[in-house]
Amino acid sequence: MRQSRPMLLAAARGLLAHAFPILIAQLASIGMMVVDTAVLGHVSPLDLAAVAIGGGIHVSVVFALVGILQAVAPVVAHLHGAGRDGEVAGVLQQGFWLALLLSIPGVLFLLYPGALLGVANMDAAVDAKVRQYLALLAWGLPAALGYRTFYAFCNALGKPRVLMGIGLFSLCLHALLAWGLALQGWLGEPLGVVGCALSNIVIGWLACLSGGAYLACGPLGKRYRPFSQWQRPHWPMWRELLRLGLPMGLSNLVEITSFTLVSLFVASLGATVVAGHRIVANISALTYMLPLSLAIATMAALGQAVGGRDWPRAHATVRAGLLLAAGLSTLAGLLLWLAAEPLVAAYTDDPAVRAVAVGLVIYVAIYQFFDALQTVAGHALRAYRVTFAPMLVQTFCFWGIGLLGGAWLCYRWSPPLGVAGFWLAAVAGLILAAAMLLPLLHKAMQGVESVP
Repeated sequence: MRQSRPMLLAAARGLLAHAFPILIAQLASIGMMVVDTAVLGHVSPLDLAAVAIGGGIHVSVVFALVGILQAVAPVVAHLHGAGRDGEVAGVLQQGFWLALLLSIPGVLFLLYPGALLGVANMDAAVDAKVRQYLALLAWGLPAALGYRTFYAFCNALGKPRVLMGIGLFSLCLHALLAWGLALQGWLGEPLGVVGCALSNIVIGWLACLSGGAYLACGPLGKRYRPFSQWQRPHWPMWRELLRLGLPMGLSNLVEITSFTLVSLFVASLGATVVAGHRIVANISALTYMLPLSLAIATMAALGQAVGGRDWPRAHATVRAGLLLAAGLSTLAGLLLWLAAEPLVAAYTDDPAVRAVAVGLVIYVAIYQFFDALQTVAGHALRAYRVTFAPMLVQTFCFWGIGLLGGAWLCYRWSPPLGVAGFWLAAVAGLILAAAMLLPLLHKAMQGVESVP
């Protein structure tokens, strides 16, 4: 214990140092959605409902495709931990090729979302705004995927500070552009949801170009030379990235849609309910950034330890990640409980929307602890290159319990719980996910470490 405690403390300090810039970058990223919600909350309930539904669909597509590209992170972390830095640039290049390929179906889906929107019984005016919003955001998707490949590369090497800088600059510029275009009419008249979409496109391409400039001229570029000796698409590396990344992408899709698609499923309950749900979904996304940042830092540090076959360091990293996530998430849940009303008031002036949102915040506060544990456990499994079994667990918990169970509680429970049914089911799904992923992580650790 005398030896393990200093190692645990060192691991915790390392994770906090790595996680803090990631947290700022993640908050800045999700802050762009918060800006859209806050700005459009002062435009009209129709615009707010449109960004709730359209934003949910867009984020689901992006997170699913980005999940595949996140396979770059464990591969690069393993190579770096094993001292094989000469192979790192090739992995990044193949990640960029893969991002370009994945952009094609993503753009087509956003341009033609009719199959998905057809299942929702929404107001025709909201439907039109959603389609217009998604069609514009499609042109920023290639930039988003390219930037997130760069994002995974930096995190895997423990260099997240540049991401923090780009994220903060992007958020500030987006806040200004969205306010001016959507609310103030800088292009002649207030554009509402269209103005927010245009701002998102501009910011996405600026972030991507900034990441490319850093790779070309920054310290990582000087060390790894990622743009020299450019490789053509290489199927063996694609196969490895897809083997890891496809389950990760589906896990991301399952997790994010278990929350974002609720807006679509409750569209028939009216714009007020959808808008209230959107506000709470924003708050939920913000609080999720804390365990997610710790999870990303844990995956990077653990991947390097596993690549170097440093099992004591790997154990300390897992323990530190879980303990930090559990403690900080409990504090976050308590703060949410106490600050529900002023938080919601910052989003909207509509008293009916406020009432819906305040009634839902309690569910977000309750599930923080379990969400943190399952998030860190899932990312730790990725560091061990175990991605298929966690995907099955999360599919069952988030879609089977969260969405299907939520729909049953929302519409078929007696009396029907409405949108609260989805949030209650989400709590149950997250508890079960944590209960299943933690033993799976323990088994994966034993299995990998037993191999000579």
